[in-house]
Amino acid sequence: MKFEISTKALQKWLWVVSHATAGITTTPILENILIKVNFKNIILTANNLEMAIEYMVEDDVKIISEGAFSLPSKLFGSYIGLLQDDIVQVEMTGQDAIEIKTESGKTKIKGIAAEDFPVIPSVKEELSLSLKWEVVRRSIEKTLFSSAEGNIRPTLAGLFVNITGKDAIFASTDSFRLSEYKTVLDTPSEISFSQIIPSKTCFEIKSILSDDENVKIISGENQIAFFFGNVKMYSRLLNGKFPDYSNFFPESYSTKWTINRIDLIQALKKINLISRENNYSIKMSFSADNGILLETSETQIGEGEVRLVWSVEWEDAIIGINSTYFLESLWVIETTHVSLQFENPLAPILLLPVKDEWAKKKLPWEFRHIIMPLKI
Repeated sequence: MKFEISTKALQKWLWVVSHATAGITTTPILENILIKVNFKNIILTANNLEMAIEYMVEDDVKIISEGAFSLPSKLFGSYIGLLQDDIVQVEMTGQDAIEIKTESGKTKIKGIAAEDFPVIPSVKEELSLSLKWEVVRRSIEKTLFSSAEGNIRPTLAGLFVNITGKDAIFASTDSFRLSEYKTVLDTPSEISFSQIIPSKTCFEIKSILSDDENVKIISGENQIAFFFGNVKMYSRLLNGKFPDYSNFFPESYSTKWTINRIDLIQALKKINLISRENNYSIKMSFSADNGILLETSETQIGEGEVRLVWSVEWEDAIIGINSTYFLESLWVIETTHVSLQFENPLAPILLLPVKDEWAKKKLPWEFRHIIMPLKI
């Protein structure tokens, strides 16, 4: 195995593939990247058994001889990242190492035989569809932050994706908050698609998906694959049923207010400096006469309050809320103003973007989010 390649190109490709390598494990091969040199291309592969990424390299490379070998991702990537030379030569020496040569020096790195690298299971195609990159990236950005972490409730550790006709819906919840993003596709899907995709997979797709790379999705037998550009990403799906959340969103309210989103973000960032000592718990008071007051209880580092003068409709009220959860939802909204509404201090708090006439025409999507209140 021997080839020459552009250093910048190799740095980029290793960065993409390394998203699927495992951290420190008892199975070292899962921390490696497989390099397979073929007659016309090179395929880089990482596989942590939950997710796998293949990257096919055809440009900026000169293939001298074929072969395959796997190298520690972190060590190999770190070394290549330090190179200043334009071209790097990679050659397998013996059975247990490769040699990396440039004009300025050379280094030998030991690895593991390609035969020991885990095979990526093939996806039996039951469903197939294509989505524009904007739809995929935006939908993930609007909902990923609300998904659960850990394995306490596995079905919540992912994004629920439901596509029917021209409607594409992404939803997530960690039981304390719930996000739903709905967009209209330019071309109706000929099949119905309803799956729970792991949050980790969605995060990596968002991280490496480039502009103008439409995404082909293939799914079957608890597996899913995403093809875009030179990348093939494989992942397991989450088993189980996502909660039927349609009735979670409140349809009525006794208190509602509309506010400039940036003003609210700035106020919450100030309060967060103090509220972090109290698990980001804050109190919000709504008054038709005095506007909105954000307060923290006294902590070891102090206490604070911020007042915002904006319109409050209907009843005055006081609620408790997690200020970090609130901020995270505001970051994914693009409109200038948002509205917050609830029925009573113990009811779910509904957050909605307020679209102006321009946004109604240019943003063919709907977003809604609820946060469960805190006891005060």
